[in-house]
Amino acid sequence: MENMTLIVSDRSLKTGLPDCGDTVLIDLTKQGIRNCMGCFGCWTKTPGRCVIRDDAVRIYPLIARSRRLLYVTRVRYGGYDVPMKTLLERCIPVQQPFIRIVDGETHHVQRTVVPKEAVILAYGTRDAEERALFRRLTARNARNMNFAAWRVVFCDETAVESQLRKELAAWENS
Repeated sequence: MENMTLIVSDRSLKTGLPDCGDTVLIDLTKQGIRNCMGCFGCWTKTPGRCVIRDDAVRIYPLIARSRRLLYVTRVRYGGYDVPMKTLLERCIPVQQPFIRIVDGETHHVQRTVVPKEAVILAYGTRDAEERALFRRLTARNARNMNFAAWRVVFCDETAVESQLRKELAAWENS
């Protein structure tokens, strides 16, 4: 799956998705993902592998290998909502404990993470201030997770699926 498009959604999607080659959909509502314990076992005890054995150990390698990544997430208080935040915290095994400087900020050195094009499809924002805060958060995440290109697309909750189809069609046509 070297040209994999990965969609990670914090909500069940009701409509069919256009084919973008190797497309994998992860519905976080159907996954059993426990909270990170902060034990750093993925760096010291079992480098590159989380010591918690649940569905996250199957998902974070897909995130690392994908060429195109689309997160569908509700925004809460300027950040990712709980299901997406829980998963992203469990992606620490794809990073090494070493630090690098990127644009004057400290970020982790990645293990084998493919540079990727990413879209964060965000819904549920209340105002411009919350959207600006979320953009700042995702910009830092993008630098840390080896995103070659990324953007945030805000939409109303009722338009998530149509916006998702639009984003996938744009990738298919590029």
